[in-house]
Amino acid sequence: MQAQPEEAFKGFIEEFRDPEGRLKYEQAISELAVRRLKSLIVEFKDLYTFDSSLANSILENPESYLQGLEAAAFSKLRMRDPEYANRIGGIHVRIRGLPIEIPLRRIGADCIGRLVMVSGIIVRATTVTPILIKAVFRCNSCGELNHVEQPSSSSQYMRMPQKCVHCGSRRGFELEPRESIFIDSQRITLQEKPEELPPGQLPRSLNIILLDDLVDAARPGDRVQVTGTIELLPRQGRGGPLRSFDFLLKANNVDVIGREQEMLEITPEDESRIKELASDPWIHRKILQSIAPSIHGYEAVKEAIMYLLFGGVPKELPDIRIRGDINVLLIGDPGTGKSQMLQYAARIAPRGLYTTGRGSTAAGLTAAVVREGGTGSFILEAGALVLGDMGVCCIDEMDKMREEDRSAIHPAMEQQVVSIAKGGIVATLNARSSILAAANPALGRYNPYQTVAQNINLPVTILSRFDLIFILQDKPEADRDSRMAEHILDLHRSAGNPRVAPIDQETLKKYISYSRRIRPVLTDEASRRLRDFYVKMRAASTEGGEASAISITPRQLESLIRLAEARARVHLRGEVTVEDAEAVIALMQRSLEQVGIDLTTGRIDIDIIYTGKPRSLQVQLQRVLSLIADMERSAGVVRDEDLYNALQEEHQIGRAEAAKLIGILMRDGTIYSPRPGFYKRTA
Repeated sequence: MQAQPEEAFKGFIEEFRDPEGRLKYEQAISELAVRRLKSLIVEFKDLYTFDSSLANSILENPESYLQGLEAAAFSKLRMRDPEYANRIGGIHVRIRGLPIEIPLRRIGADCIGRLVMVSGIIVRATTVTPILIKAVFRCNSCGELNHVEQPSSSSQYMRMPQKCVHCGSRRGFELEPRESIFIDSQRITLQEKPEELPPGQLPRSLNIILLDDLVDAARPGDRVQVTGTIELLPRQGRGGPLRSFDFLLKANNVDVIGREQEMLEITPEDESRIKELASDPWIHRKILQSIAPSIHGYEAVKEAIMYLLFGGVPKELPDIRIRGDINVLLIGDPGTGKSQMLQYAARIAPRGLYTTGRGSTAAGLTAAVVREGGTGSFILEAGALVLGDMGVCCIDEMDKMREEDRSAIHPAMEQQVVSIAKGGIVATLNARSSILAAANPALGRYNPYQTVAQNINLPVTILSRFDLIFILQDKPEADRDSRMAEHILDLHRSAGNPRVAPIDQETLKKYISYSRRIRPVLTDEASRRLRDFYVKMRAASTEGGEASAISITPRQLESLIRLAEARARVHLRGEVTVEDAEAVIALMQRSLEQVGIDLTTGRIDIDIIYTGKPRSLQVQLQRVLSLIADMERSAGVVRDEDLYNALQEEHQIGRAEAAKLIGILMRDGTIYSPRPGFYKRTA
């Protein structure tokens, strides 16, 4: 039975030619030794075109047919390079690109023993361990060696000799590792892609075993397409093996889906439709109206979400990586539609995830090292930010997260990597995702007489990593309330026939996916406009002398560049124009005006986001601290009455304002009270 596939495959290697007329697989075998490879990759369509019966037989009975194919390929290698062939001892034939991909939730009993192709996202991976293929045992009675072939990879148990082939003894055998043959093995868990998960369903997963040169072909967070044979893993009960089994895929080939490839397949018809849409001068407005059309108003917020979905261009420099992904934070009163906008963004993104802060832990967001039940070894498990690599991660109720969980996403937001070192596993995983987050004010409703840092239970270290922050306030306003009521009533009246957005969701998803192939570059005019705005805003910071507020920093300039690139992508342009620069400057100013206003001076002050305190307050606090330091030198401790009088005389700070400033310094731990009515600086 083995000779037939072997001869057929030899003919395929010797005769199959690619469209250019070259002997494709003869050349591939010749290159194995040069490239130090142990596997021959065969495209299924090539095999089917040459010999359809052989191709169908491999699908139906892969275990025996693949052995014949590997024997044929190895004999060809021995003819070409006998020295390399003897060194590796055999090669693998890996089949790629089967005609039908089976969804993970459709794998059933009819797939057992067949060659199938599945795709998904790797959520966990074990460390690489050796697995025994051919065992050599030494007999404890006569000392002779006994060779025992081991069962297939799905079996966890080692096969021992029943009796010695030389003396017939059954008393004991010892494994000889140097004489035995081992290969590397690794187990991974493949899970359904989040964007393909049916609503309300738990994601299905499949355990996969990787052998030899397939180990470490992919890591947690990677999206892969795997070809392999479905095998059964018996479940063990107290009384022995059970009648029920678990599915296990013995991988034949693993392809990591290209990092820059988009998830959606775009046909030539889709491409012509996308280009036709992009030629419309009103395309920007149409896409904006298609973002969460059921939510009334919030044009600036929707524009920010639109740019987040399209994204900027990441730059890989020799020493650093500059992110292209845009992060947006929405802070608002209850009932302002924040969650609906987040869920919409997760649905429309080519790769989107939605999670809530209340139900997320640091491990669930980044990555975790967990102990595997069967073996007790540690394995790496990917979290939401890693699974959302090259996509959008929406985090609702971010303020409800525990402090230790929230701090875990700091490096992921700026460096876009997740580093983990636990249980002997040290790994760095990619987390190149845009973050769209929503948070509620600490006291239920947003207080416009307090800074953004005082309103929200989020540290300034996280606030400073968002490119844009918007406040959604529920203010009573007759005109606006009337339009909102009419909009909601219209939605309910037309529930069976909802309003049609200018661009439907599926087309918009493909449009975003297609636009991410474009890498817009800044024109000289756009660069000048952004530079002039940056210099002008910085110059305004120097006008007020010591108490002047810093209105913009280099981090905001980088945000402007990302936003301008995203706007160019909306129009499918390869260049960022002055128009793009002007539009994103206006959007940035709207965001800064909402969250970066010093309530004392009325000026834009980026320190509110970066430090939680406006520059004017920092100057006042510094005056109090300097006065305490001066008085401390002469008296050792500072009496509160003396301090109040000095602040009034020297800086015209009233008693109520002085008490407030002293309270802030006490809360920050900058000063303390050794006894009632006295203050000292913290050493």
